[in-house]
Amino acid sequence: MNIETKLGLDAFILDKETHIVVNQEICKECEAKYCLYVCPGRRYSVNQETGEMALEFGGCLECGTCMIACVDGALDWNYPRGGFGVQYRFG
Repeated sequence: MNIETKLGLDAFILDKETHIVVNQEICKECEAKYCLYVCPGRRYSVNQETGEMALEFGGCLECGTCMIACVDGALDWNYPRGGFGVQYRFG
């Protein structure tokens, strides 16, 4: 079973509020943009029109890799509120 298939088994209970806040001012100055490459859920992208970092928190795997990789401290990362977030299902 490949990684995409395994990730497809996970379920997400979405909150109205994000648990990751991106500081766009810091992010715009970042040249490396490691979060684009390290997120296993591929939740980050750059808006080509504005240059801002876009985040789709709904599929976040809550691993914290993006927070560790962001050497400039542009992410305010917390776990989702109780009852929300990823529910891992092993297949």
